[in-house]
Amino acid sequence: MKFNNIQSCHLGPDISPEQFIQEHFFLFLLKGSMIAYDGKKNYQMKEGDYCVARKNHLIRYTKHKEDGMFEKVIIIFDEPFLKKFLERHSYSTSVFGSDDAFLFVKEDKLIHNFVQSLEPYYNGSEEIDVSFVDIKREELLIILLKNNPDLANVFFNFGIPEKIDLEQFMNKNFRFNISLERFAFLTGRSLSTFKRDFQKTFNSNPGIWLTKKRLDEAYFLINNNNQKPSEIYLEVGFEDFSHFSFAFKKQFGKSPSLL
Repeated sequence: MKFNNIQSCHLGPDISPEQFIQEHFFLFLLKGSMIAYDGKKNYQMKEGDYCVARKNHLIRYTKHKEDGMFEKVIIIFDEPFLKKFLERHSYSTSVFGSDDAFLFVKEDKLIHNFVQSLEPYYNGSEEIDVSFVDIKREELLIILLKNNPDLANVFFNFGIPEKIDLEQFMNKNFRFNISLERFAFLTGRSLSTFKRDFQKTFNSNPGIWLTKKRLDEAYFLINNNNQKPSEIYLEVGFEDFSHFSFAFKKQFGKSPSLL
């Protein structure tokens, strides 16, 4: 595993490409800043900040480069790794008091020294052996739990989301670009139950409803807030500008740039 192109270090499985945190991960910003939004609040992160991103949360990022660079260390704590960790270490758990998607970690000497130990890898001057990855992840996890023992209630909670109010959740989170499977999971339903409940609640199938809802939101932002189409198509849940423009023209009879 080599890190030699963008001076970033990533240990563990891949992160979901969707606007969804699939597994817990530790994040340290080496250079640049970032604002993350989870549907409820914004989290501002600057160079030198440490935080833990919590699984099963929706998230959207706005990254800001410094001197043309955005550099980070990301270390994934996936569920299989965490369960193996618990086989070797004993931690008691209880209900965690916050539902924040990002938990900021106070810096201490151990965390600082750990990140410094990764410098040869995120600077691309060394290779890290695959067998060494889990050792480094375990080292960091022990440090984080020593820094904040309450994090055990986050890392070792292997439950799944409970069934929640579908209408309230969808009206609040339709802007997030995630799959129907993710929406179903986050509302505590199987995909088939989600589609059935969705039809009963909105009298529409999820795909048609999401497209219309996102386009209506885009129309409002362009027409009422004077925002540019190129600035808002990602914000309302589209991932491709040409697809957004085509769908917009189909629904409203004119391209978004002509409003």
